[in-house]
Amino acid sequence: MKKALFILFLFSGLLSLAQDPVLSQFYSAPLLLNPAFAGNTLAPRFALNYRNQWPFLQQAYRTYAISYDQFFEQYNSGLGISLLADDAGKGLYKTVKLSGIYAYRLKVGANTYIKTGLEMAGVQAHVNWDKLIFPDQLDPLYGETGPGGSPIPSQELRPDQTNRLYLDLTMGTMIYNPYFYGGIALNHVNSPDVRFIRISDNTSSGLPVRLTIHGGSQVELFESRGGKTAFFVSPNIMYTKQGNFSELLGGAYFGMGPLFAGLWGRLTPTNPDAAILNIGLRRGNMKISYSFDATISKLSLGSGGAHELGIVFNLDDQSDRKSPDYNDCFQLFR
Repeated sequence: MKKALFILFLFSGLLSLAQDPVLSQFYSAPLLLNPAFAGNTLAPRFALNYRNQWPFLQQAYRTYAISYDQFFEQYNSGLGISLLADDAGKGLYKTVKLSGIYAYRLKVGANTYIKTGLEMAGVQAHVNWDKLIFPDQLDPLYGETGPGGSPIPSQELRPDQTNRLYLDLTMGTMIYNPYFYGGIALNHVNSPDVRFIRISDNTSSGLPVRLTIHGGSQVELFESRGGKTAFFVSPNIMYTKQGNFSELLGGAYFGMGPLFAGLWGRLTPTNPDAAILNIGLRRGNMKISYSFDATISKLSLGSGGAHELGIVFNLDDQSDRKSPDYNDCFQLFR
């Protein structure tokens, strides 16, 4: 019975145009946060991300992402490519999104820049209809099977297609200097139709626009010999709203030499959702980090919280990192 109710819970989210996956380690996947981040490094930058949310609830949500981006000085532009795969309900509902991203940088002061980015993505969504359990398949005493143990057939009509292909557009902009950054992004500006079942009603058929507002700073506390920053703190905040859902994520990231750690909190309008702990290591061109979302809402830790892994390969050499283009507060994202 619990499994059946869980599947119904997931599918109801799909029919109501469920929200996008949002990573706790947004700084390890900047292209997913705002396309204006494309070209945050001079040499190629690669990122790998994995998130497993609520693993004790039938492996509810798993998200995978890989991306590449780089800045091209001769064109004053950044280019990026990202691939995102999201699995809800252990194969019940899957989406794969391939994106191409372009960002242009405009200098508006001695050390202040505005970057504007555009993302064009092709998305494939698939629902595994055979895994769905509808109310007319639930027996009051035996759950998702009848008295004899056999599955109960449903009168629901299977849709003509269980795959959807659609175009998804995103735009974003941000301003930054050596002391702070701030940005805004709008996902699904074309409100793509993601329905599998055509219902003649007055409800919207488009995926709701997702608004993201984010900002932060970096404070260098002291330096080691040679002028290399030995310890810094980077406070950040991110607000996301899509349809009737919204959340606020805030916290700080601390770096000392090759080690770093972060402590964050995520809030929704009705309750605190999670406390997030992040730890990691930076060696040479690679940065690896792990975070755990400790659920503090009514769902509790019985859900398993969320585990997230981020790996970043920044191929910039030391001479690149002394360039004036690195005179900003984006060490968190590199």
